Amino acid sequence: MYGKVQHYSWGGYEFIPALLDITNEENKPYAEYWMGIHPLATAEVGEDHQSLGKLINENKEEVLGAYVAKQFNSLPYLLKILDVRDMLSIQVHPSKKQAEEDYATENAAGVALDAPDRNYKDDNHKPELSSALTDFWLLHGFKPKEKLISILKNVDELESLLPVFEDEGYEGLYKHVMEMPQEDVNELLQPLVERIVPLYNEGKLTRYKEDFWAARAALTFNEGDDIDRGIFSVYLFNLVNVRKGDAIFQDAGVPHAYLEGKVVEIMANSDNVLRGGLTEKHINIDALLKHVKAEPTVPDILHGEKESKRETIFKTPAKEFQLSYITLEKDESFSVNSRTAEIFIVIEGNVRFGVGDDKLRLASGESAFVVAGQQVNVRAAGKTLIYRASVPVDGK
Repeated sequence: MYGKVQHYSWGGYEFIPALLDITNEENKPYAEYWMGIHPLATAEVGEDHQSLGKLINENKEEVLGAYVAKQFNSLPYLLKILDVRDMLSIQVHPSKKQAEEDYATENAAGVALDAPDRNYKDDNHKPELSSALTDFWLLHGFKPKEKLISILKNVDELESLLPVFEDEGYEGLYKHVMEMPQEDVNELLQPLVERIVPLYNEGKLTRYKEDFWAARAALTFNEGDDIDRGIFSVYLFNLVNVRKGDAIFQDAGVPHAYLEGKVVEIMANSDNVLRGGLTEKHINIDALLKHVKAEPTVPDILHGEKESKRETIFKTPAKEFQLSYITLEKDESFSVNSRTAEIFIVIEGNVRFGVGDDKLRLASGESAFVVAGQQVNVRAAGKTLIYRASVPVDGK
């Protein structure tokens, strides 16, 4: 299978080209590598590079399996590799019901799908799971009450927000900072920026502190004298470090922002993103506030569950996808039956990959698409890491 690269400005320059064994002579940012059938970037399969979407549409039940064909009528997930060099936007994703309603509303209003101020690109929700390939940093949900009060008290420049939180709670506080006139944002945050940016430039801040990321955000996203209001979220949200091999799940309404690191990400097949700062893209505060879960969140780092000696699965509430990884040493083998359409991508190592009479050799960065009902046999030539994307069938 052949995925598609996305050259977003926040991407790194080396990791994905090295993974895919291609040269980056133009020094372009390689942000994401997509494997799926999203309309913006559909993967290809086979020696003739046939569209994966066309293959599925012409043989839905055979390719997807009866359950997934009936339940979703298509491949319900999108698998990605991300290299986050610069911070991504503060964002939330809508629920399935909300996406259907608001997508229809924008269609009825005649907003073009590719319009820069379009909020809903499709009618689907976008739960997503990220598994860290390196140390991975992100913002995820609002801090629990005690931690939020503590940071508002201990960051002098934000202490004026404490009465707002005590009187109006999470929703009132977030609405307050997101709807604050820009001149008030500048007045409140300018002393903070002036204090932390020199410390950041001198290497005196660590990634474990909000000041580090707030300073980086100021240097990246401030425009002229205007300070990006997304900096508020750096202090209001949980700052989370996901270690290599672990994962974290983001459901509808959970505000989050990826800050740094390399991950394998799987999600429902959607591109619906409502942004709230730290971005050059369209921000719609009303849409953001409509969908955000303004409530305390305790981040749940997923360590995975052993499915077998060599496979570890991350269990989530999502019905559209399941992600696991397989580790093998030299000459070790792994076998599994595909119950639905599955994607295997080799992150590290080289393997002999067999499906029925078809035999492939897959090296690092290469992937294979397997239709439902197949016996998959993998044999490693050396130390190997493979990620496997699937759909939980009948709740399993």
